[in-house]
Amino acid sequence: MSEGLFADRDGPRPRRPEPPADAPLPERMRPRSLDEVAGQDHLLGSGRPLRLAFERGEWGSMVFWGPPGTGKTTLALLIAEAADLEFRTFSAVLSGIKEVRSAMAEAERLRRAAGRRTLLFIDEIHRFNKAQQDAFLPFVERGDIVLVGATTENPSFEVIGPLLSRLTVHVLRPLAEEDLVGLLERALADSERGLGARRLRAAPEQLRAIARYASGDARRALVALEHAARQADVGEAISDAALEAVFQGRSLLYDKHGESHYDLISALHKSVRSSDPDAALYWLARMLRSGEDPLYLARRLVRMASEDIGLADPNALRLAVAARDAYHFLGSPEGELALAECAVYLAVAPKSNAVYRAWQEVERLVGEGYAHPVPLHLRNAPTRLMKELGWAKGQKYAHDEPDALTDMPCLPEALRGRRFYRPTARGVEERIRRRLEEIRRRTDPSPGPES
Repeated sequence: MSEGLFADRDGPRPRRPEPPADAPLPERMRPRSLDEVAGQDHLLGSGRPLRLAFERGEWGSMVFWGPPGTGKTTLALLIAEAADLEFRTFSAVLSGIKEVRSAMAEAERLRRAAGRRTLLFIDEIHRFNKAQQDAFLPFVERGDIVLVGATTENPSFEVIGPLLSRLTVHVLRPLAEEDLVGLLERALADSERGLGARRLRAAPEQLRAIARYASGDARRALVALEHAARQADVGEAISDAALEAVFQGRSLLYDKHGESHYDLISALHKSVRSSDPDAALYWLARMLRSGEDPLYLARRLVRMASEDIGLADPNALRLAVAARDAYHFLGSPEGELALAECAVYLAVAPKSNAVYRAWQEVERLVGEGYAHPVPLHLRNAPTRLMKELGWAKGQKYAHDEPDALTDMPCLPEALRGRRFYRPTARGVEERIRRRLEEIRRRTDPSPGPES
């Protein structure tokens, strides 16, 4: 066979060459075995799908779906080595249909001539159009290639149905903080591939900060460590200043799951509740610059609108939901302005927790366990027997009454006259209070107990 994309070889494939010493740290630290792969225990743990495939040597085509830096390329390389497959890679951004067909034909010739299958790794497979994806089908069906696609997008929407039906989808998850910390520790200690020869030191809280900054991305974590390490001499400790420069202003010691997280969100909430827009903006900016998830903050603002403003300004909840949607649409940094606008609005809005307190009271009552029966006059009566038993008797249709007001009681008999919602005299709720007083005056001349 003539030299082409793939050369003939006799015997097992040689191990992939080690990257040069000046290669980026993520490439040098790329796992050489399954035991070095961080995270993904749901796929690689004992008895899990990919682990079983490695143990049995049974390989079909597949798609790895997950965020960046979770091991998609690494797993493809390990599969090729474990199964003694030719490894070739395509970038969906750079390759066209001509290259795809040429590679497929070469893989077919290699299998017929040398009996060796090819693992074709397609990075960003979601970027291939329908015609390009169609070109893979006959070769996948015949087994000439093991197709391994990698995508950050949902393959249900981005991979054509006929091809997707022939692939196994494996979902890769962002790496947990402890997995990233372990990876960073290995990189610092490894004298052969990592930074061990430089005998650098890093405090545990610094490694945790890098892991939080990386947000589940192993490549990003190792790049951050390498950048910070360049600013330290042999045998020195990595400085906080070096990491702050890598994080570009994000707070080094902010812990999204620790005390500082809860302290800052408490400060933001209490600033809004206390009608201090300047403090609300400050604490919001602190959390955003520290790497807090903006959508978490958006959810908290929605909660504040319901809990602390309520019906004193019904527009507060609408604006909070709109701010969440605006951030989701724009992302950072543009979308952060919508969150800032919302925080200021909530801070200056009139405050009421009347609905919040009413809901708590009702929940406590329902939680006591006694289920009061629905009054007969509130029930539907679709059969004659039900009507004879008194169901729907005395039921009134509000739209048939003057001003759509009836004196028909709607609480269970034991709770008749109970008041849960007590509106304040602030903002829109003042109008609600006057309206409710008028309703009660006209429909309930002898109100029951307030508690």
